[in-house]
Amino acid sequence: MDYVRRHIEPMLDESLRAFRVVVLHGARQSGKTTLARQLVQRRGGTYVTLDDDATRLAAIDDPVAYLSGLQAPAVVDEVHLGGDRVVRAVKRLVDDSDVRGRFLLTGSTNFLSVPAISESLAGRARILRLFPFTQAEIDGRAAIDLAGWFDDCEINAPHETDDRAQYMGRLCRGGFPEAASLTPEQRQGWYGSYLETVIQRDITELGDIRRAEALVDLVRWLAANTAAELNAEAACRQLGIDRSTFNHYFAWLRTVFMINSVPAWSRKHAARAVRRPKSHFADTGMAAALLGVNAEALASPASTIAGPLLESFVTNELARHTAESAGARIHHLRDYDSHEVDIVLERADGTVAAIEVKATGSPSENHLKPLRWLRDRLDRTAPGLFRVGVLLHTGPHCHRVGDRLWLAPINALWHSQPQIR
Repeated sequence: MDYVRRHIEPMLDESLRAFRVVVLHGARQSGKTTLARQLVQRRGGTYVTLDDDATRLAAIDDPVAYLSGLQAPAVVDEVHLGGDRVVRAVKRLVDDSDVRGRFLLTGSTNFLSVPAISESLAGRARILRLFPFTQAEIDGRAAIDLAGWFDDCEINAPHETDDRAQYMGRLCRGGFPEAASLTPEQRQGWYGSYLETVIQRDITELGDIRRAEALVDLVRWLAANTAAELNAEAACRQLGIDRSTFNHYFAWLRTVFMINSVPAWSRKHAARAVRRPKSHFADTGMAAALLGVNAEALASPASTIAGPLLESFVTNELARHTAESAGARIHHLRDYDSHEVDIVLERADGTVAAIEVKATGSPSENHLKPLRWLRDRLDRTAPGLFRVGVLLHTGPHCHRVGDRLWLAPINALWHSQPQIR
């Protein structure tokens, strides 16, 4: 497919101007290599990948000599395969020079979580995460402007609306660039191969994984339980594994960016909040493929998995935008009195935007109850913090439904934004 401009590009350019090293990590096949090559094409420099055996051996054999010969900005792709030896050489070289943008390091594992890399490059590097495509990137639109939600308490109507079947099609397509252009049948095979590659190359080789089949079972269990609070005891019981194995495997799935963990939101005015995080499959296309469901099945009102997958789809969209803009942190909320809010966005100043996600095209008054509850509670205990509550749904309606409460189509997240020229 043609090159798709990524929303992170301005932040990447700014980081290379300000830092000696920039680390760009993210899931395998999320577009890091394409973006890195595009950067070298625009700015000059050198691109090498440690995924190539000969290059990796040369870099590991004498990393200082090898890396010092690369023209800046030097892109070292899949840097985690070089381990601590290569990263420590980067540290030594940048400590001997104040050149900004000397290295761009990319990797398919979380740079701060790989056991083989003990050097964090603290004080020398900026770490950025590249997610798979957002819907706005696929449609050639600007990133969502969440400031309008917080500052103006306004939701812009989308230029056009999707229906439930179209949303489920987007959900099943997912965001991986390679998979986005495939047919649904081809995509099913692509995701199967992707899972095998990640488990065999990025987890089994780097981690102490003794039961790869149990890891696959855990991946499928997490897909079936996406958008739910993480219940390790239930997983261990159903999969026949112990808690330490679960913790070890789950940590690795987060390290390779397959699972996003959304923390519970809690403040002094929400003291009865349950503290367990929610687990979201990081790409709903992969989750749907693992569960064997397609857009047609999910479009049926009888589907029981459509709602959780749609919540993960929206959560992932917001996580990608908030990570790129660094304007808000994403949480969920449930208290011991059974009040739940799917998504709570909190800015550094403490103000919040609350979001509910429903697969229905005809939202009812009952669907607004969680948003009204949180608004009223915060108005009593912390006036001014609650900025807006939005019920995102699969229908066409976009309008205010009360004090700081809105109904809006899900694609208001991207179709209300201008196209990128």
